[in-house]
Amino acid sequence: MSDRLEKGAVAPDFTLPDETGKPVSLSDFRGSRVIVYFYPAASTLGCTTEACDFRDNINSLKSAGYQVLGVSKDEAPALQRFRDEQGLNFPLLSDLDLGVHQEYAAYGEKSLYGKTVTGVIRSTIVVDEEGRVELPLYNVKATGHVASLRKKLGIDD
Repeated sequence: MSDRLEKGAVAPDFTLPDETGKPVSLSDFRGSRVIVYFYPAASTLGCTTEACDFRDNINSLKSAGYQVLGVSKDEAPALQRFRDEQGLNFPLLSDLDLGVHQEYAAYGEKSLYGKTVTGVIRSTIVVDEEGRVELPLYNVKATGHVASLRKKLGIDD
């Protein structure tokens, strides 16, 4: 597992297919601030809660200059279903081999119900206009995460 990213570090560039199979690169967003969030699995309870929270806050995030990208290990058809069922309004990216998860330290050992397991670590990395880490957040909770993130970023309602 990679070391966790720290504020000021260059965010690793990546290109992943979105829910339609179209390649999306982090570098496509240079000049914008990007919220890259990693979640364990589409259509699960916590991941749905988190995704819908981003959906419901997308206008204020965009108004503050942020784009949102969700990244999981799901295949494109599952992401498309998830997007359609929940009315999601931002790209969902497929990282089947977990390579990007690993570069961002969003995959590794974590505690689940008191046991140590290896898996996706729910994480959010905010990348600035120049491609540097503005805010790295690891082991975030699905519920209330976007409100907490907005507060940390100074985004008012």
